[in-house]
Amino acid sequence: MEFLCYHRDRPDSLALRNELLEDHWSYMDRYAKEMIARGPTFSADGDTVTGSVHLLDLPDAAAARAFAFDEPNQQAGVYRDVMLRRWRNTLGRTMWDFPGGRTGGNRYLVLGLGAGEAADLAVPADREDDLIAYGPLLSDDGSTWLGTAALVRAPDADTARAVLTPHRYADIEVHDWQFGGRP
Repeated sequence: MEFLCYHRDRPDSLALRNELLEDHWSYMDRYAKEMIARGPTFSADGDTVTGSVHLLDLPDAAAARAFAFDEPNQQAGVYRDVMLRRWRNTLGRTMWDFPGGRTGGNRYLVLGLGAGEAADLAVPADREDDLIAYGPLLSDDGSTWLGTAALVRAPDADTARAVLTPHRYADIEVHDWQFGGRP
């Protein structure tokens, strides 16, 4: 089962986050084989860390909850909240398999929070070369569409947002994102 875990930082938690960086990386190292994508999100200025996104393939919801809530930054209070949702890896690859590589161009996390009938289930053919990860957000049992999550290479946030059909979502969030992991 694939999951999206998005930890959102508490305001003014950067010093604590920096203190725990090695603990965070060591924790993530334990999930290297399960990791589909990972990395920090940033404010629009590109300077302030606002969260961490992880896409993983785990055995079940209990394993996903353990991953999300045992994470050192979560335990220490760096994060204000956690979005944990089933997710389907529509592209069938990891971020390390993305043909565009780790550098070049701006990268974004796009979260479309569903409202009603499922939308954007198919990979947008005109954006395929810029999609690092893409897939629907699902209910715990996988039967109900709750939205769509994508990691996108785009020239700007508006272009990244356009990967989703706007009127089909209650809200679309766009966050600056970069490939994560040890340097």
